[in-house]
Amino acid sequence: MGDVLVKFLRRSLPDELAAVLQDSLQNLEDGNFQALLQDPEVLLLLGHEDNDVTRDIHRKDFSTWSDYVFHRLGLILAKRNEDEGTPPRETAAYRQHLFFIVAVASLYAFLQSNATGPTLPFNPAEVLLPKDVSSNTSARTKLREGLISSLSTDGVAAYRLTPNIELLCLAETILICPPIQKNIEASVWARLRVNFLHQRLLSEVAPSLQKSIYENLDTLGGLLLAPGTSSDDVDIWVHFLLERAAIHTHHGLDKKALADLDQAASERKFVFALTGLMGKRTKFQEKATSQLVVLARSAGTSIADSQTEPEKDAKPTNLDLNDDTLLESISFTEKSSSTDVKTEASLPPALASLDPSDQPLLDPLDSVILLSLASSITNTNPADGLTREETEPYATRVLDGGSSNWQVYTQALLVRSRIEGYKSRTMERGLLQLQALVDQVISETSGAESTATSTSNGDTSTGATSFLPKPKETESAPVSERLRYIFPLCTPSRWDLEAELAARWVHAGGLRTALEIYERLELWAEAALCWAATEKEDKAKRIIRRQLFHATSGTDSDADLDEETWQGAERDPPPAEAPRLYCILGDIDKDAAMYEKAWVVSGKRYARAQRSLGRQYFAGREYAKAAEAYQLVLKVNALNQSSWFALGCAYLELHQFKNAVEAFSRCVQLDDQDAEAWSNLAAALLHLRPKRRAKLADTLLDSEGEAEAGKEVDDKGEDEDDEERRLTSHPRQDALKAFLRAATLKHDDSRIWSNVLAVAASTTPPAYTHILTAQRRLCELRGATDGEKCVDVEVLDMLVKHVVQSQSESQTQPQDPSQFDPVSQDPNPTPHGLPRLLTTLLESHIAPLITSSAPLWTILATFYTHTSRPSSALAAHEKAWRALTSQPLWEAGTEQIWNGVVDQTVDLVDAYETLGPRERREGLAVATGGEGEGDGEKVLVAKDWKFKARSAVRSVEGQVGGVEGGWVDCS
Repeated sequence: MGDVLVKFLRRSLPDELAAVLQDSLQNLEDGNFQALLQDPEVLLLLGHEDNDVTRDIHRKDFSTWSDYVFHRLGLILAKRNEDEGTPPRETAAYRQHLFFIVAVASLYAFLQSNATGPTLPFNPAEVLLPKDVSSNTSARTKLREGLISSLSTDGVAAYRLTPNIELLCLAETILICPPIQKNIEASVWARLRVNFLHQRLLSEVAPSLQKSIYENLDTLGGLLLAPGTSSDDVDIWVHFLLERAAIHTHHGLDKKALADLDQAASERKFVFALTGLMGKRTKFQEKATSQLVVLARSAGTSIADSQTEPEKDAKPTNLDLNDDTLLESISFTEKSSSTDVKTEASLPPALASLDPSDQPLLDPLDSVILLSLASSITNTNPADGLTREETEPYATRVLDGGSSNWQVYTQALLVRSRIEGYKSRTMERGLLQLQALVDQVISETSGAESTATSTSNGDTSTGATSFLPKPKETESAPVSERLRYIFPLCTPSRWDLEAELAARWVHAGGLRTALEIYERLELWAEAALCWAATEKEDKAKRIIRRQLFHATSGTDSDADLDEETWQGAERDPPPAEAPRLYCILGDIDKDAAMYEKAWVVSGKRYARAQRSLGRQYFAGREYAKAAEAYQLVLKVNALNQSSWFALGCAYLELHQFKNAVEAFSRCVQLDDQDAEAWSNLAAALLHLRPKRRAKLADTLLDSEGEAEAGKEVDDKGEDEDDEERRLTSHPRQDALKAFLRAATLKHDDSRIWSNVLAVAASTTPPAYTHILTAQRRLCELRGATDGEKCVDVEVLDMLVKHVVQSQSESQTQPQDPSQFDPVSQDPNPTPHGLPRLLTTLLESHIAPLITSSAPLWTILATFYTHTSRPSSALAAHEKAWRALTSQPLWEAGTEQIWNGVVDQTVDLVDAYETLGPRERREGLAVATGGEGEGDGEKVLVAKDWKFKARSAVRSVEGQVGGVEGGWVDCS
């Protein structure tokens, strides 16, 4: 088989154990699982045989078959009376390793019978279960129902028709045995695989199982943390990285998955790039356009490898597109790169010479990396057209030229079919390809036992027809090849594939076909959701209530399935999936009582029930109840980021800001890319009171929340140093950092930038650089629609006054030559730093937006005046005055409006008097014309400033018929 787990086990085995276990290891690698399960030691474990130790152990004394096997295993491994000359086959170490190998074989056999095929050559029930059970249909059904029920975790049920469940339960039972866990390092890896497979059998993620999986990952990562330089060490480490990436992707931790995939590619020296090359995609396309393509080459391959004949190995059926417009594959015309992800100049040397239409065959592990990357991208980004265009080239690259591994090629077909299923031109091929894969896995996993009627004995009856013939033995791949990469590929089970096919039929409008699949698989929740999505809630409720309640008349067998509403008594015991079914009823009827019932039925472990309650309470503005519900959720699953976010929002509404800070802090720890969480964290921090050092005296808080701290006097009567009275961490500073982080993640959200502007202006001292950045970004985002309203006048005035004051103070210091423009040596140099940025903001972003805001023109006038630009300053004063006096009927307005005009007129007259006589400096060459400096005359800002001042005053007087008190003397 070449599985990495077997390689890892062999590396840790002593020579004498390796010799006696050689046959068992070889059977495991060859896929001969039946031989391992019929070993005499295993027959003793399973109760088919007995000795003095196990004779008194009977299955009827245990609630489940797993407990029975676990007890016998403990007694068998407890025997340790070994002498120095004890043969290796009679030692405890041998038995421990043998049972470990049997556990791995049992796990592989379960996957072979449910995910990969080919059909098992033996009946698991006859080999594993006691003869009185395997020969009795009702006893076998009851035993398997108990095993499946035991897999329910945190209120989440396993698929009730899982075939051959005894294989998985045997593997899990052996691997949790303490002696095996303690003495076999490889058991950590096997236990990780069993736990993750258990997680995938559940309809939702179970938090406690997720915790166990990540504990196993940490332990195994510690064992493999420092891989050696040998190829075996690198191979083991890469397999671990790929399996960990698959686990991260399943749990939605995409950032961690991408990091592992990048590291795996680096360890293998695998080079690939997503780039754009010129080519044609349609049959009638005349002009080549840029097409996305993945260039990839495995380490050790050459150009010549792509020129060889394609592999003739068996592989699944790859359906042709057969479209009247699209080509089967892109026809590349020339190797000229577009401006997409990688340009031709930036391609690695190993890829620059590749022919995109004839690339070398990839190593299977490298193909797994590309497929895992495509799955991670799909999981991270929304399911839109852009995402599909980005992921399709990864699957296409794996399919090009075939693959040297059956299961890898199958997974590539699955990934491509998922992408193509939502595009009009490729939808048909995508759906048919998925159907072909379903047919393949059904035909190759349906054995004699597992094709018997499923609803009565726990096995899966396919009931499905296949339009493709079952592959011949010579056309199929051996089990060793199919199972070699199944864990990093995260290959779905056959019922998962069928459920995916049903969902695809729903999307394509084939509701009847989808319902037939759901009903055959007895996925009642999915069938109900299918009806609810088509606005037929009555049918959806009948399907759900039938699983939870008896008929209204009390006689289920006589009920009319089309008319019965199932209003009878609750079923006792409730089905394993009852918590989920109750929640679906609650979703349909908006009934909080159904959520409460789901919570109780699950033993207060089903987190979704409280999440739904919290959502309903929040919508009804019952924030205290919502917070309580989300607290219960987080007791079950502390890693649920969305629940932390919702809890924080509830605390904000309740004005419990300290609790809100804690909730949003946990939220951003789990996902530091959530801009809304960072923004809400900042909002909560703004309401916290600042903390002072512990050495300070008691703090008195006034009504506005400001602290008045007393001074602490030491033994010598001296005041505490000012440094000791400083705030240890001001919440407003932390809030600004959080808002800045949110603005970085959500750069186009004007609401967040408004918050940055307000908080930056309120810090002590104000964060002027951030004020300037935020105001510029607001002008860019809202200027086109809101105009001058997007400018905060008060904050801008504070910023300008700060810059003006700073420049005035700097002018009293010795002149720094670096402040002058080194090229022009102008005595009024181009501003540097904050003044330069402020100049750009005012002239390029704010000035073009001003239409009727006198305060904004006044601010510009102030800035121009103190930066030696009198002409611009006077022009701004004039525009400010016109902005007020051009208001319609201002003279008939309120006293406040009249006073504003008067004050602005006085300011304008003062500006004429101050700036008019000054020598004009800016725009000199244009202004002087023929009377420039060559004529020996000064060019003034306003030669007629007295006339203009008098005209302004008379203009206002004329509007109101004179003013009491007189005007400024402009003569």
